[in-house]
Amino acid sequence: MEIFEIIKALCPKAGVSGAESEAAKAAAKLLSAYGKVSITPNSNVICKVGTHSEGKPSLLIDAHIDEIGMIVTHITDDGFVKVSGCGGVDVRVLPASVVKILGRQEVTGIVTSVAPHLSDDRDAVPEMDKVLIDTGFTKAELEKLVSIGDRVLIENEPVLMQNGLVSAKALDDRSGCAAVIRALELIKDKDCEKNVTVMFSSTEEIGCRGAKTGAYTGDYDEAIAVDVTFGLCHGENKAERYELSKGPAIGVSSSLSREMSDALIDTAKQNGIPYQIEVMGELTGTNADSLAVSKGGIKAVTLSIPERYMHTPVEVVSLEDCENTAKLLAAYILARRV
Repeated sequence: MEIFEIIKALCPKAGVSGAESEAAKAAAKLLSAYGKVSITPNSNVICKVGTHSEGKPSLLIDAHIDEIGMIVTHITDDGFVKVSGCGGVDVRVLPASVVKILGRQEVTGIVTSVAPHLSDDRDAVPEMDKVLIDTGFTKAELEKLVSIGDRVLIENEPVLMQNGLVSAKALDDRSGCAAVIRALELIKDKDCEKNVTVMFSSTEEIGCRGAKTGAYTGDYDEAIAVDVTFGLCHGENKAERYELSKGPAIGVSSSLSREMSDALIDTAKQNGIPYQIEVMGELTGTNADSLAVSKGGIKAVTLSIPERYMHTPVEVVSLEDCENTAKLLAAYILARRV
């Protein structure tokens, strides 16, 4: 499958943190072509790729399957739905958005907004506890369909843009999952220098919980956390952002393995794969932080796809960056190292 086809198969699936089962099942189906797949009780998807041999180093490749969203907290007497955030929802984009409540059956709603004619402060950003969803139902009607604790998503189908860009919800981090699946296709039926396990982890957006438990599914020598990073947009500081279509960003940080960072850089150079360097002073804010300190410690590094409009329903990445992420992963897996 091409990268965009994988993204189209993954991004529309519901997978709000803590309720990833639909997205996990879709990912497991795609991974089944490359090895034995299992889904853990907390919705981590684990794939033991190909045949594992004694004496080879063990590599865990992680990308998180969950996405940001909301959870129903209350239904008001006049039938409006109150919510809380699951992960870092950008509340600025919520007013007037179409949402889907994943109840006993799917219920479409509109996040309420104030007409500009009546607004005292057009620049005001609502607090999450003030967000209300209008479904058109009365409270009695809604309570037959929706329960406290049901997840809520802003829906958006993947669309192709110009110059190889794609926009969708959940590209953080389904674009990373797609790059990993594409890498497995590139190494299929080849003699790998590493025993490879893939983990599409749950609940990253609420504290990297899936990675913490997932590290205990095997004895791993190394781990690569494939995620997204801040893509350069109009008028932003190039020193703090990463250009789209210029390659994935290899992480360098005091919390990461410099040995692995250098190995990825060398692999990219040797194979003519474009890359960028993402320097982070301390923690990375990704699953790599948890993987590195799990069990007796695992060498870990980040490999990140530049993304615009993070934590919104219109996230944007470059398909070229996704493909080059896959190529770099594949080349690293196949490389012989002394």
